[in-house]
Amino acid sequence: QVQLVESGGGSVQPGGSLRLSCAASGRRIRGDTMDWYRQTPGNGREVVATITGRRGITTYADFVKGRFTISRDNAKNTVYLQMDNLQPEDTAVYYCHDYDFADWGQGTQVTVSS
Repeated sequence: QVQLVESGGGSVQPGGSLRLSCAASGRRIRGDTMDWYRQTPGNGREVVATITGRRGITTYADFVKGRFTISRDNAKNTVYLQMDNLQPEDTAVYYCHDYDFADWGQGTQVTVSS
């Protein structure tokens, strides 16, 4: 079973940027569709972005289009989420997810405030 470990979260001011990383171990994920989800207080998890393993095709939730970019480096067995122009409503715990195997990372906190 794969282990997914997120990193790169932290606290930023509105308009700032963060890059989240999801490092996989135990199994190669180059052929897997990978997702980033986020969970806000009092809410369930919602998908933020998806990237396929086949051709690296990306899909984004409306609330992050134009601001976030999902990418992957299969040689490093890692998926990234570049987050630009962060806003307070982006505050959440962000989770890495392997769509094909339904594996989850532990989450990393992102806080956006003045």
